[in-house]
Amino acid sequence: MGKGFDQYASLYDAWFLDNRNVLYSEVNLVASAIKGAKRVLSVGCGSGLFEKILREERGIEIVDGIEPSSGMAEIARLRGMNVVEATAEEASFGNGEYDLILFNGCPSYISDLASVVRKAYEALPAGGRIVLVDVPKESSYGMMYNLAKAVGTWDHPLLNGVYPPNPYPIEFVNIANWRTNAEKAELLEKTGFRNLTFSQTLTAHPLYSNNVEEQPSEGCDRGDYVALTGYKF
Repeated sequence: MGKGFDQYASLYDAWFLDNRNVLYSEVNLVASAIKGAKRVLSVGCGSGLFEKILREERGIEIVDGIEPSSGMAEIARLRGMNVVEATAEEASFGNGEYDLILFNGCPSYISDLASVVRKAYEALPAGGRIVLVDVPKESSYGMMYNLAKAVGTWDHPLLNGVYPPNPYPIEFVNIANWRTNAEKAELLEKTGFRNLTFSQTLTAHPLYSNNVEEQPSEGCDRGDYVALTGYKF
């Protein structure tokens, strides 16, 4: 996964910056989901774009990150983060020093998510939180992405008139494996996380999701970007 993102690190940022309302709708969701955390570890922090916005515009400081792509990690470091270059499967999540471990947009790029969730559970102190934020497989975006992945391109008759003018780069779509909300919730519960809650954003069809900046709402019944939170007791 890391090498796949190395070649396209600048493309990743460019897509988000060209889709500002999508970006800020997602930022609003993440900010809401991690509210009250004292020390956060951002797994799969990418270029640190979200962390930069959260720090500069929301007063939420996320210093430590893990990122397998050296190109992404370098950009995140330039944005003030301490980044360990490793996959989520390889990296250490500490030993109780983080009260929240965040996986923003990366669960679909983690092959062995079960082992990673177990490691997060073991690393968190009592009362600590895990937050998985991603595109659900059953959402409009998820189904659209899986169709594009199946045909290998956005330029296909089945997708004409379906996707936004500036779709997520096919290079990132092709290497993702989206999971349903139910699959992720079951995984957290089997690991031992309790008091699971969902929150969501991007509730309009993908064609229109960049038209307005959204605030998050409870649940997971209509959002194309969903945060799942679980607690360790």
